[in-house]
Amino acid sequence: MKVNSLNKFDVIIIGAGAAGLMCAIEAGKRGRAVLVLDHAEKLAEKIRISGGGRCNFTNLDVKPENFLSGNPRFCISALSRFTQHDFIALVEKHGIAYHEKTLGQLFCDGSSSQIIHMLLAECTDANVTIQSGTTIETVTPGFHLKTDRGDYQCASLVIATGGPSIPKIGATGFGYDLARQFKLNVVPPRAGLVALTFDDNLCRQTKKLAGVSVDVVVKCAKHSFSEGLLFTHRGLSGPAILQISSYWSQGQDIAIDLVPGTNIFDFLKTAKTNQPKQEPASVLSEILPKRLARFVTMGQDLDMRLADIPDKKLKKLADAINHWRVTPKGSEGYRTAEVTLGGVDTQELSSKTFETTKVPGLYFIGEVVDVTGHLGGFNFQWAWSSGHAAGGYV
Repeated sequence: MKVNSLNKFDVIIIGAGAAGLMCAIEAGKRGRAVLVLDHAEKLAEKIRISGGGRCNFTNLDVKPENFLSGNPRFCISALSRFTQHDFIALVEKHGIAYHEKTLGQLFCDGSSSQIIHMLLAECTDANVTIQSGTTIETVTPGFHLKTDRGDYQCASLVIATGGPSIPKIGATGFGYDLARQFKLNVVPPRAGLVALTFDDNLCRQTKKLAGVSVDVVVKCAKHSFSEGLLFTHRGLSGPAILQISSYWSQGQDIAIDLVPGTNIFDFLKTAKTNQPKQEPASVLSEILPKRLARFVTMGQDLDMRLADIPDKKLKKLADAINHWRVTPKGSEGYRTAEVTLGGVDTQELSSKTFETTKVPGLYFIGEVVDVTGHLGGFNFQWAWSSGHAAGGYV
């Protein structure tokens, strides 16, 4: 039932990103009086900059195992009730052309702004009020909000503020602070889907490789990804590294197969027979970028013909290529991280409604929750699914 007072709403959603706007649309469709507040002047900046400006808005193959959480089953309910196919149908309804890039990743043919315009149009149709450039000063029990643009009150309060990744677009830890204010547990947040960095010594060794890219298999503990790797001035990046970064912890090493599908020892032994006068770096440049071929042979006393190198040394070289083990010093942190791992503990929330069990009427959705997707459109799908789920109940 709508409340007529200008400053009173059935639902207030803090955060006008992917999850917040989806929640607003669904709540508005149900006839709820909905206000969306955001501290930024420009709405949905994370959508705008995503996918190189084309927005990787979902993935054709969304499964629960594409998500990290303290409770791996928490995401199942929301993902099953509003699937990637449901969002694709919405995109098609608005006539937005899209394409599959790789591994089921869907991007707009045009611009990510098309997704933003679609969401805002849906909000307009659902009579949702959106107010940008609004700073939340306090939130008190009973859901009284004091802001720099007036005071508001609501029956249902939804937090869709994301995490602190990419602070230059205004991302903060506001949602975590509010959760703690209401005595909710927060799983310690950290940067996810982020480039990894080397210590000074390893940086000196690899600095000439900056810009070199190669398809690899990278492993950490029990997890592995087969995608591209990019050497940078500070360490490693590329899809494979961003993926594994979500599973990597300080002090752990990662194992990288620089030529997946090729047994380098067999390759070198064959070359030793067929090209005995060649040096290892020269032969390896047939299957590796030349700079990388030189790098992997450095310091191994291999500046000689293959015919003169014992198999034991070739085996050591092969292991350095098929099983290169490296211990990153750290990551680039929130500055470039695509997402934030951790967040509001799923034990505090209903997987059906996203309402907190301790504070009736308080909801958390999207990235602020301890559910984080792999690279490839999964985090947006989590935003759509969780926002849609909560919007049906607020």
